[in-house]
Parts: sequence; structure tokens; C-alpha cells
Amino acid sequence: MVGKLAWDQTGQKKFETGTDRGVLFPFGDTEYNPGVAWSGLRLVTEAPDGAEETALYADNIKYLSLLSAENFKGSIGAYTYPDEFGILDGSVELGKGVTVGQQPRGLFGFSYRTLIGNDIKGNDFGYKIHLVYGAKVSPSQRENTSVNDTPAGIELSWDFTTTPIDVPGAKPSAHLIIDSTKVTANQLTQIEDALYGNTDTEPHLLMPEEVVAIVEAA
Repeated sequence: MVGKLAWDQTGQKKFETGTDRGVLFPFGDTEYNPGVAWSGLRLVTEAPDGAEETALYADNIKYLSLLSAENFKGSIGAYTYPDEFGILDGSVELGKGVTVGQQPRGLFGFSYRTLIGNDIKGNDFGYKIHLVYGAKVSPSQRENTSVNDTPAGIELSWDFTTTPIDVPGAKPSAHLIIDSTKVTANQLTQIEDALYGNTDTEPHLLMPEEVVAIVEAA
């Protein structure tokens, strides 16, 4: 593109902030169950790893660079969680109001939203919808402290790992992102109606091929 570069133009100063609209999708026998709202979601930390270099040398020079597979993992922080998350976290209900821990942990998917802001509209510029597949959480620490003169809610947290799934036109992945500022209003409505439900449909976790079909239909 011909022309002189310019920085920090009005309307181009963007940033991301916030986390909201968490949805949990427990995995059933063969597919993900309908979603349930995750109220009290505090943060989602994305901490992928892998893509580590293995250097090959020949003829006394660096001949080739190979990268290991990349893994998507992270942590979830919340003040509370849906009842459906209990069994995924290794808790089984023995009777109404009685649960036991250290049980097998379940597979699930989840969705959350991060806000996109800019220098004109603030936090209302747009948002990104994150879809995570094949997740499992590991045991986590919970600190129960006495009520004192600086009260605070218990901050729960879980580390999670994922298993990638097939993605049309790309390598397998466990993380898909939809940018509201780049898809059309009609596409966004279809995606959100599927994820969050409406009067006619239950909320369900859109698979990558479903998202691609919605986008390509335009």
C-alpha cells in the first residue's frame, strides 16, 4: 500500500478489557449438552504452551528449525459456578445436598466474551466471543478464611487443559474467536442465538464447521 505510515489515528486506538457472558457446555455421551449460564465469572487466563524449537544442524550451520505442537490451556477464576460444573470438577452428589469429591473429572466446552474498546466509543466498540473445546480442569486450591473487617468473597480458580478438534481449512484447535467488529450483524445474531439460546432453540456450543458455515453463507 502506497503512502506514509501513521500511528495512533482517531478511532484506531483499540484495546481489550473485561470478561463476561460465560457459558458452560458439559460433554454428554457423544456431544456437548445444552449450555448453562456461568454467573460470577471473574477471569479467564489464556496460557498456551508448546511451539518450542528443536534446531537441526548440518554442514556446520543451522539447517532447519522444527516447532513442537502447541497446546491451549489456562485458568478460570470465578466467585461461583453452575451446579453442572460440580461433576466436571470431580464432585458427585450422593443425595440432595450431599456431595463427595475426588471423583472422575468430566469433559466440557465453554464460551466467554472479552470487550473491545477504542478512543471514541470506549468499551462499547465491540467484543470477541471465545469458544473453547475439549476442556478438563485439574484440582485447585480453595482458601476459606475467617470473616474480618475487610470482607471479601472466596475467589475460586481452576487450571484447565484442552484437546484440539478438527477445524475446516486449518489445523486442529481448541480455541476459536469471533470478532463482532468483523462479522456482519446477521451473522452475529445467528451465532449468539445458537450460543445463548432464544425462544425457539436451546443454547448449544457451535462447532468450528458451524461457525464457518454461518460466515460463508454471506
